[in-house]
Amino acid sequence: MLRTTRGPGLGPPLLQAALGLGRAEWHWPASRAASGGRGRAWLQPTGREMGVQVYNSLTGRKEPLIVAHAEAASWYSCGPTVYDHAHLGHACSYVRFDIIRRILTKVFGCNIVMVMGITDVDDKIIKRANEMNISPASLASLYEEDFKQDMAALKVLPPTVYLRVTENIPQIISFIEGIIARGHAYSTAKGNVYFDLKARGDKYGKLVGVVPGPVGEPADSDKRHASDFALWKAAKPQEVFWASPWGPGRPGWHIECSAIASMVFGSQLDIHSGGIDLAFPHHENEIAQCEVFHQCEQWGNYFLHSAINYSDSAMLQAQQLLLGLGSFLEDARAYMKGQLACGSVREAMLWERLSSTKRAVKAALADDFDTPRVIDAILGLAHHGNGQLRAAPKEPGGPRSPAVFGAIISYFEQFFETVGISLANQRCVSGDGSEAALRGVVDELVRFRQEVRQFALAMPEATGDARRQQLLERQPLLEACDTLRRGLTAHGINIKDRSSTTSTWELLDQRTKDQKSAG
Repeated sequence: MLRTTRGPGLGPPLLQAALGLGRAEWHWPASRAASGGRGRAWLQPTGREMGVQVYNSLTGRKEPLIVAHAEAASWYSCGPTVYDHAHLGHACSYVRFDIIRRILTKVFGCNIVMVMGITDVDDKIIKRANEMNISPASLASLYEEDFKQDMAALKVLPPTVYLRVTENIPQIISFIEGIIARGHAYSTAKGNVYFDLKARGDKYGKLVGVVPGPVGEPADSDKRHASDFALWKAAKPQEVFWASPWGPGRPGWHIECSAIASMVFGSQLDIHSGGIDLAFPHHENEIAQCEVFHQCEQWGNYFLHSAINYSDSAMLQAQQLLLGLGSFLEDARAYMKGQLACGSVREAMLWERLSSTKRAVKAALADDFDTPRVIDAILGLAHHGNGQLRAAPKEPGGPRSPAVFGAIISYFEQFFETVGISLANQRCVSGDGSEAALRGVVDELVRFRQEVRQFALAMPEATGDARRQQLLERQPLLEACDTLRRGLTAHGINIKDRSSTTSTWELLDQRTKDQKSAG
């Protein structure tokens, strides 16, 4: 989906991989997208239009995002089942939706109330806890905290509130009772409760259209129909359970999210998100349960789904792209400080490019978060900025244009901060005093090398044989400067000689460090 874009040294633009977005990410497989039932009865909401088109899995097309309340959009996110460490699928999904949330909030002014349900009791949790000889509650608590730490490391913003299943059992039981009272669920002699799909009729399948047939049921199944799904599961021996009107047991998986989302948001939900693997049966069952309980035609207005699109090569290219942008920002800062000498800058052109880039980026984000167009616009601006920072053959005179580069730096940093990516000066590290001290040591070392190099190159009065003799005598100093630069490169520190009188430094990633060391 991405176009090859201009820009010296930046390579093919795969910022899409870094951001985890792009319209292709939200689309269903073609076989499902062609389903006739999906979106047939979608009702466009009334309320505040956010100025954004989003791909809605309910309709299979882009729709204008309209939220019910002007002050805040309601968003329910399916959380993890905490029986193991978070995996790549979790990372991809939650990072992508976090970026969508950030864009809606910071670019389009949409205040969002996000609820995430945590499944902390489940067949997998019980099985793993038995294997580890600990309680299901202890296991779930361990992996819930592990999940939250992983999300924090990925810069995923926490939801407004986490809600655990085990802390909302009475609300879930009440929700099940409501579905039974409306004639869409039944209890059995064994103490199970099932949703009656036949009672739902042709309204089932709003999300996926063509509903897959039921899988084989065990011989002792007490369902009326093979397609019915569990709302309450009777406890088995040695399992954790809660008392209920139908006997001891625990909730089925699908009812958890319906009850928790309804407990906070009631009968109407603006946005529901999750991985594509949750669309059926989980999200389809949520829709059925909620629309029956609330007796409404449309419970969730927008369903957003992601699919995993990850490869090592894509991530490497994205990393190189971000490093290239970081390098441009370093050069722009050096120019602002007077450390980078270049020719006359076409200042008016850069101001206009900055203005047009801002317009293009916002228009692309409003069109289903179209990151390929965002990347094209951003790299185009960086390309033109780089073109104006070409080194001059000698120290130039005349006026300089630092303000426009300052504005470009500010815009780039603001945009990437919006989507959770830091392009700030990598030398400005945070942490304990030892890191700050190390930065100061490198600063002093580079400054000392700069003074030695400046002395070695400065011979204002010598001519002819005297000049050649001075060059010969000072050559070891220049060689020592080069040796120091190569040595620091091996440690991930790249010194850039901007002119005969100024030098700067930056940190390298491991791959670039290896390439420079080998060179």
